[in-house]
Amino acid sequence: MKISIVGSGFVGSATAYAMVLRRVASEIVLVDVNPTLARAQAEDILHATPFSNPVQISAGDYPDLAGSSVVVLACGANQRPGETRLQLLERNAKIFEQVTAKVVRHAPEAILLVASNPVDVMTHVVMAVGGLPPGRVIGSGTILDTARFRVLLGEHFGISSQSVHTYVLGEHGDSEVLIWSSAKIGGLPLPEFAEQTGKQLTAETKASIEDGVRRAAYRIIEGKGATYYGIGAGLARIAQAVRDDERAVLTVSNVGLKGDEGVCLSLPRVISGVGITSTLQPSLSAEEHEALSRSADILRNAASQIGY
Repeated sequence: MKISIVGSGFVGSATAYAMVLRRVASEIVLVDVNPTLARAQAEDILHATPFSNPVQISAGDYPDLAGSSVVVLACGANQRPGETRLQLLERNAKIFEQVTAKVVRHAPEAILLVASNPVDVMTHVVMAVGGLPPGRVIGSGTILDTARFRVLLGEHFGISSQSVHTYVLGEHGDSEVLIWSSAKIGGLPLPEFAEQTGKQLTAETKASIEDGVRRAAYRIIEGKGATYYGIGAGLARIAQAVRDDERAVLTVSNVGLKGDEGVCLSLPRVISGVGITSTLQPSLSAEEHEALSRSADILRNAASQIGY
């Protein structure tokens, strides 16, 4: 499968590297406003292929997107220390309007995978500008937040994060909603698992985990300027689900369900070879349902600020 990545900075290059290690693509093309950077990243990642998979990696321009099954949009301005994702809105919206038009012109059959923040609003912009069927535009959404939630729960209980089943929904940002009410490990609700294993899940522990998930990006950005490894792996995971027609359920961003059709946010969605094929209505507590509605309102207002 040919995958192209627009934007060769931290996220774009980490995504390409993760795709090589996961053996997701047979060909990867990097495009960037700085062609020298794209060429350097392509050459560096190419040198990793003997240790992983014989992938063709090159730098190019928009015409080189032709034939791509997936195009990752990892371009735009970076999040600054202390800046919320929604503050990136106006800066990145203009960039995405221009980039989306070029991508659709040269790769009209591709599934577009949106990575740049604020990712939910950027997904909304791409859907509006690109004119593609909704299922062919996938925002990375809360796939990384969900991973963080599972990691921290796994660490607390001494269990592999892959055995923890729960989600983070809504905005990829400050209003995201951690779904505690239906979280399970080994098929057991968390309170039952905690009782059987003797690991308490106190209000203080839950608050610490919530903070660990919600504030992760801010701490990482403060420490090293950007987050990229986690989301790079998440984007590679989504692309793999497309490549293998996997029908995997992942928390990605797209238009909402009844009442939230005019806003993009993360819900559990089925990813196949043609993109998003269905969206699931999760079981939520009354408090979680209210929080998800608030998150949708925040995103709706943010999109309306720029006319979407």
